[in-house]
Order: sequence, then structure tokens, then C-alpha cells
Amino acid sequence: MWEYFNPRSEIDIRTGGNLPHWEQGSVWYFVTFRLADALPRAVVEEIKEQRKQWRRTHDLENLSPTEVAEYHRLFSERYDRLLDAGGGSCVLRDPLNADVVRGALRFFDGQRYALDEFVVMPNHVHVLVRPLVGHGLADILHSWKSYSANQLNRRLGRTGQFWQHESFDHIVRNEAAMDAIRRYIRENPAKGAR
Repeated sequence: MWEYFNPRSEIDIRTGGNLPHWEQGSVWYFVTFRLADALPRAVVEEIKEQRKQWRRTHDLENLSPTEVAEYHRLFSERYDRLLDAGGGSCVLRDPLNADVVRGALRFFDGQRYALDEFVVMPNHVHVLVRPLVGHGLADILHSWKSYSANQLNRRLGRTGQFWQHESFDHIVRNEAAMDAIRRYIRENPAKGAR
């Protein structure tokens, strides 16, 4: 059984949001999801427009390693820096609120998915997860986000959208990438706003 990206296996691509989401069964995924208010709408729209412009001016089928690095720096790393700056309500800074999210992540570990490293930051969450056979990543994310949003909205005496609808997910390519992502997750609290 493959635990990492298998270039010879079929990929299911879900669309409907801003990002394509690749799924390949029971492989490891690096997932990031954030509070709905973590990034200002104007900033998100600006980055989205810049990304569209960048894609229009580059041959996406034949990107050089330099262009891939540029894309990552301009968009992925920029999102990371913005999240780590601690924008929005940062309700997950409260240890009791963060515990609700940690509990949701651990609840079906070993039954629906295998959970590896994860961190709950003040306004976002990073997770390494591998769905078990019969369980899809989208369903797992929905379960985590729905349960924790309901619990935390009740705890905070509020209603409405808690999490950003769309999450970022990436199929882990190999063991070296898995180790790098684990390091990133472990080191993320030192980068985040306190």
C-alpha cells in the first residue's frame, strides 16, 4: 500500500473552491485550515488575483524549478507568513478552545484516519493525516471543522461561520517531504504570534 503520492495511480481532483484538491486514497496529506476571520477578505482577494495573473503569464505544464520556487514564495509562503502574524480573533490562543480542536482531531484517530504531527495555532491548524480505507479526506475535514465549530461557537456564545470553508491540502510526496513537514509543524509555534 502506498503511503505517499503514487505517480502511477489515479488522482481524484475536487474543485469548487479556489484551489484544486487532489485525493489519492490512503496516502499522507498535509492539511492547513484557518479561522474564517484569520485573513482579511481584501488581502485574500488581492493574492487570488495576483495568482491568476501569475498563472496567465506562465506555462503551468512546463514550469522550471526556479518558477516553482517563485510560485511557492509568492503565494504559499506569503499565506503562511500572514497566518503566523496572528490576524483575526485568534480564539484558538485560549487553551480551552485549542483543546476542543485537538480533541476533534484525535477522536477518530485509528478508526477513520491515522494522525501524525499536528499543531493548533491561534488562528489556524496544521495536520498530517492519512485517511483509512473507506474514508475520504473531505469527509474527515468536514467532521473536524463541523464538530469544533459547533462546540466553539456554543462555548463563545456566538453563531455563524467559524472556519474558512476551504482548506489547503497537499499529498505528501515521499519520506523526505514527510520529515520536512513534521519539522515545519513542530517549529510553527515559534513563528506564530503569541
